[in-house]
Amino acid sequence: MAGIRKTIIGRGLGRIRDYAENGTVLLLLVLSCAAWGFLELGEAVSAGGTHSFDQRILLLMRSATNAGDAVGPPWFEEMSRDVTALGGVGVLAFLTLATGGLLGLSGRWRTMWFVFLAVGGGLVLSSLAKAGFDRPRPDLVPQFSLVHTSSFPSGHSMMAAVTYLTLAALLARSQPQRRIKIYLILLAALVTVAVGLSRIYLGVHWPTDVVAGWTAGAAWALLCLLAARLLEQRRAIEPEPPEQK
Repeated sequence: MAGIRKTIIGRGLGRIRDYAENGTVLLLLVLSCAAWGFLELGEAVSAGGTHSFDQRILLLMRSATNAGDAVGPPWFEEMSRDVTALGGVGVLAFLTLATGGLLGLSGRWRTMWFVFLAVGGGLVLSSLAKAGFDRPRPDLVPQFSLVHTSSFPSGHSMMAAVTYLTLAALLARSQPQRRIKIYLILLAALVTVAVGLSRIYLGVHWPTDVVAGWTAGAAWALLCLLAARLLEQRRAIEPEPPEQK
């Protein structure tokens, strides 16, 4: 019995050590924090506890004398519309299909289908969250972009996080060099942040909508990354190449 107990404990410690070495523990911690942050923010928004904060931030983006004028030059407003389009359904669908095509041409068919399911699942989750909270859009300032759905969470922010972070993480898996992996993740994070800020600047979302979109999208992307690692261990998707420094 003592020998069996030692074997079980040894295997358990070995598995924990493996998880720690490949960053799984850190990913689980960040995932838990992101999910907790979204739930806490949703509760605060539902209780009306964020309204004054949202108003202050939104008004900072507008002229003190005319709420119809955004701060900054006209070209910045136009550029913000271009940036916000990076989180639109059309652009994200194109990028997802293009990435899937690249994976398919590379012979990574199972990874390709995983990408489609990950992004599609994020879209369903975003739609369900919007329907569940059903928060009205900001009416404090004029909106500089057309909107058709409820406000919380920001669909552009959430889907940008889901799509760009998921695609970057899965593409990074196919890159042997660590610096390229880091570059892809940082680029995806930068685009995600820019899309969210553009939604506030254009007056179509409360700031807490955007933060909620970021946290929910990041949580989903991390969950997909962990799922990809698990599927790789079970040889359900193509393995990641050995990393090069």
